[in-house]
Amino acid sequence: MPSAYLWTLSAAVFAFSYALYKARRARRSLNYLRGPPSSSFWLGNLQDIFYQDQVGDVDFKWMREYGSAWRISGCMGEDYLMLTDPKALQYILHTSGYRFPKRADNVEGTRLALGQGLVWAHGETHQRQRKIMNPAFTAPQLRSFLGVFQQYGTKLVQKWKDELSSSPSDASVMNIAPWFSRVALDIIGVAGFNSEFGALDDDENEVSEAYKGLLVDGTLYPSKPDLFFKSFWKYIPSEILHLVRFLPAKSYMRFRRYTLFMRRFAPEVFQKNESQGDGKDVISVLHRANSSEDPAKRLSPNELYDQISTILLAGHDTTSYTVTWLFWELSKHPSWQVKVREEIIATRNNVTARGDSDLSAADLDGMPILNAVLKESMRLHPIVWYMARTAENDDVIPLAFPVTSKSGETISAIPVRKGQDIQISIAAYNRMPEVWGEDAHEFNPDRFLRQRGAKQTSVGVYANLLNFSGGLRACIGWRFSILEQQTLSTMLLENFEFSLPQGKAANDVKRKPSIVMVPIIEDQPGLTLFLEVKPIQ
Repeated sequence: MPSAYLWTLSAAVFAFSYALYKARRARRSLNYLRGPPSSSFWLGNLQDIFYQDQVGDVDFKWMREYGSAWRISGCMGEDYLMLTDPKALQYILHTSGYRFPKRADNVEGTRLALGQGLVWAHGETHQRQRKIMNPAFTAPQLRSFLGVFQQYGTKLVQKWKDELSSSPSDASVMNIAPWFSRVALDIIGVAGFNSEFGALDDDENEVSEAYKGLLVDGTLYPSKPDLFFKSFWKYIPSEILHLVRFLPAKSYMRFRRYTLFMRRFAPEVFQKNESQGDGKDVISVLHRANSSEDPAKRLSPNELYDQISTILLAGHDTTSYTVTWLFWELSKHPSWQVKVREEIIATRNNVTARGDSDLSAADLDGMPILNAVLKESMRLHPIVWYMARTAENDDVIPLAFPVTSKSGETISAIPVRKGQDIQISIAAYNRMPEVWGEDAHEFNPDRFLRQRGAKQTSVGVYANLLNFSGGLRACIGWRFSILEQQTLSTMLLENFEFSLPQGKAANDVKRKPSIVMVPIIEDQPGLTLFLEVKPIQ
């Protein structure tokens, strides 16, 4: 470890010198664009973004002031291009293919957390991995998971009923965030790996223990030295950069423990699923697809193992936090909660009348109010709230909404040099008035129920939101997540009413900027979102 530490520090010293030289050359590459003044020479505006009180607040402010594209300062004055413009995002995510890869710090951070799975992969490697994983995420395959979603939705409902039965009043205040995290972990265990994690039963197991608080502990409010250090990762050779996992800092150590656990857990999952042969879980389908592929294009054992880590980490938090924010919005807007519940009851009656006991995927998709509310909550609360990209070559990025330069010139396209860092604000795009209307900061599901006017620029894979990204790198499991959200939301709204607790202001809950957007109440430990929950008799 000391050797690895010294190697990393040596590389950092070299990178610092080289970066200073590069920054001085590049700092004026976007100098004609307007943008906020730098908060610090060492950290630029990065500290404004990663230390903001609530996700998106500074992004919204800058978007109001500068439009759909602006310049911010990185470490030591290096220019970053910040974008919310839909045509620019379409160009980067769709039109350009792989010409705007992830930034080096994101690539290495992904490898540190997830290994070399689909989220990490780029170019030909990404194409090869995605082709083999696609059969596990087709619409028919995902519909086969509906029974798993309903099984654990029923279990969650019963757990809540048991807990509320001991309450002296009709309703009880509950911290719903950990519950959604636990049910999502159980669901991904069975649907993903045919493994029982027992999170809802409070069973102590290695998966729950390894995963507990991982993203919050590891990435919420990174230290300033760490933020500074990561900005130079793009200048460090990859052969040396992988040694950062040995650094004796809390976040690196936390992810290293998780990675070591996954290196032991993943082979066990594959061995168990191989012995069963015909499993319908994601990993079993993936394993069969890989076995039938041309041997030269198959995933290696380590690539297969890293897909387990990727599915577990990427497929759990996004859904659990999204559902948490949904019920917070429904508690703030009881009239919409009533509308959704009435629609669910009407659909349930139709299902019963035709002789079925459970809602089908078509029934869930066929509830316009439910789905409008889901989309609107996701729009306001994107769990992955930003993306970082780098221009692989000199390029020109078009804009749908021209911006004004420092000199007053109207700019409809932005030339970028090779290596230009780009920050995509998902939070700001999802609230862009030009795309979503003048009430873009308000909860209004009607925007997804009424007929759209002018045709929108295609950006996101679902409802044109950026929550699941778009283009070649769109989230492969987005349908899985939506079906899970629909199922859990329907079952809970059939059985419970939700409201804000007495004496608790709506703004007590903060959108905190971890690597994902997490719900946290100041001075409360861990994930916290308290709601008053009342059983429906």
